[in-house]
Amino acid sequence: MARMSSASLHHPGFAELTRVSARIGCLSFGGPAGQIALMHRELVDERRWIEEEEFLQALNLCHLLPGPEAQQLATWIGWKLHGWKGGAVAGMLFVIPGALVMLALSILYGMAADLDWFAAIFMGIKAAVLAIIVQALLRIAGRAIKTPVQRGLAIAAFVALFLFDAPFPLVILAALGIGAVVGRSRPQLLALHPAPASARVSAHPWAATIKAILVWSAIWAAPMAAVFVFLGRDHVLWDIGVFFSQLAVVTFGGAYAVLSYMAQEAVSSFGWLSGGEMADGLGLAETTPGPLIMVTQFVGYLVAFRAPEPFSPIVAGILGAALTTWETFAPCFLWIFAMAPWMDRLQRAPFLKGGLAAVTAAVVGVVANLALWFALHVLFAQVAWIEAGPMRLQFPEPASFQWQPALIAVIAAVLVFALRWSIVRTLAATAACGLLLAWLA
Repeated sequence: MARMSSASLHHPGFAELTRVSARIGCLSFGGPAGQIALMHRELVDERRWIEEEEFLQALNLCHLLPGPEAQQLATWIGWKLHGWKGGAVAGMLFVIPGALVMLALSILYGMAADLDWFAAIFMGIKAAVLAIIVQALLRIAGRAIKTPVQRGLAIAAFVALFLFDAPFPLVILAALGIGAVVGRSRPQLLALHPAPASARVSAHPWAATIKAILVWSAIWAAPMAAVFVFLGRDHVLWDIGVFFSQLAVVTFGGAYAVLSYMAQEAVSSFGWLSGGEMADGLGLAETTPGPLIMVTQFVGYLVAFRAPEPFSPIVAGILGAALTTWETFAPCFLWIFAMAPWMDRLQRAPFLKGGLAAVTAAVVGVVANLALWFALHVLFAQVAWIEAGPMRLQFPEPASFQWQPALIAVIAAVLVFALRWSIVRTLAATAACGLLLAWLA
């Protein structure tokens, strides 16, 4: 694609940026790939707000940072055009439409989960999620695995998580460390290419970075301070805020990688949700615009909805959803506003590029673990933990096999892989299958 000249760029007014950002937020279906393609078409090709080279460099920076890369890219574009004000508006409008839809669906789920027809619909959705995760696994593997070292990192991550129940943050940190060393000493082992010799190197913008860290750290912490003052550390909202604040720091590798950690903790450690409910949340998130990581809001809503005191269940659920969304996305603004001025230097850092390549490879193993975890909890009614020396295995009870979701999962696989249906269309079809099987039974 030919690079446009700076003279041909159009600098939008703040009102125009707001209007277009809201439009992108409402149309951003299809996961990160679809969202980034939408922004590229709207902002680079059609409106000519950003140069092609700058867009790609910013996307690379967003891949280096924890959090949803598409939302961070939207924030960076707003920052580039109108500073902090533009970044805040563009980033928030990318999230708000999906957050409102997800909140409405979470409220409906909390109120109707015990109804037979509702359970039948979500049996179909959960089964479709299996095919969707496998599709994501194959897509990520095709992009991330280029060398034997990357393949080894993916296998090691899967073994550590599934066979040894290793903590997700430890797996990601280990991959970062290995990648940093290999990227500096033997970059070819991770299929890294040197930065162009003509790449610009900016000055050290320390003042802007320190200001961003101080301001957005305070914004990030503000709701937790309110929970501490008014409800105390024993309230469930405190637990929600602490957990999702920690999650925001280790969300490297995309939403599916984060889901593996969140499912491990929310289901196995905290006992907040069942494995089937986690699959329901992912199915809902797949149908909404905005980042897939919005599934965190579903978890926050249900946890607070079920332990509402001193509020009513719905009010508590809304507070839990709002707190979860805040703690998930406020750090994204911190990372962008603090690191964007350093973009040119980050492009040339081999240890950062190596760390990212290693984490991306490890994410293949993480998503494989997620796929197997969901398969066990969707296809079997009973799954137990078995200790075997240092290994801690999940083992299903064969007699609890459920043929209905297994059949729908096969149908979903045909729709996704053979007929290439969209995610939303596939989820609608499998939800109808769930209702039909329940009616026949």
